[in-house]
Amino acid sequence: PAQYCRIASVASRKIVIHNVRSSCSRYGPNHAADPVITRWMRDDCGAMLLTPAGLPRLEFVAIKRNDTGEWAIPGGMVDPGENISATLKREFGEETMASLELPSDQLDELKENLDRVLKDGVVVYRGYVDDHRNTDNAWMETTCVNFHDETGASTRPFKLAAGDDAGDVAWTPFYEEMPLYATHTVFLSLINEMRVSWSLNQLSQRD
Repeated sequence: PAQYCRIASVASRKIVIHNVRSSCSRYGPNHAADPVITRWMRDDCGAMLLTPAGLPRLEFVAIKRNDTGEWAIPGGMVDPGENISATLKREFGEETMASLELPSDQLDELKENLDRVLKDGVVVYRGYVDDHRNTDNAWMETTCVNFHDETGASTRPFKLAAGDDAGDVAWTPFYEEMPLYATHTVFLSLINEMRVSWSLNQLSQRD
């Protein structure tokens, strides 16, 4: 049977409700996982690039979604019985490194790189998210996890290549209110604030 539900969007502090056919795969919460890989922007000599305010500039791996054409954080649905950690690695590999198209030897190397980078992540958000697929009976919930490469050395070997349902992929400079899919701009704002704060604290402790 068709699934129908409510898509709620906030505009001028008003909730607008639409009854539409859902593209969610199941009734109730549909769980996703969004890995956000970040590092500081650097010049060719390895020096940090700064904002006009003198703060370090963050960049992240972004994909261009084939379904909406919007730039977004890579990520996808948690398979039945799959833990979040496995989903984060699988989705990042499929969408940003075309892991589904790699031969076995290159796939093994990719998995080793992902295991090294995608560890000790910080959960930025967990719960309901505004999404065009949401309905009264089916809606999206996500776990957004940030993995930060402080020096840039771990992510340097990454060979980005769009795959699965991604049309393009790139290291992308973050800026406030940048247009991204769904609530991804909010996630990046939280991550940028957190990482800049941590970086400044570390610098102040060295002085």
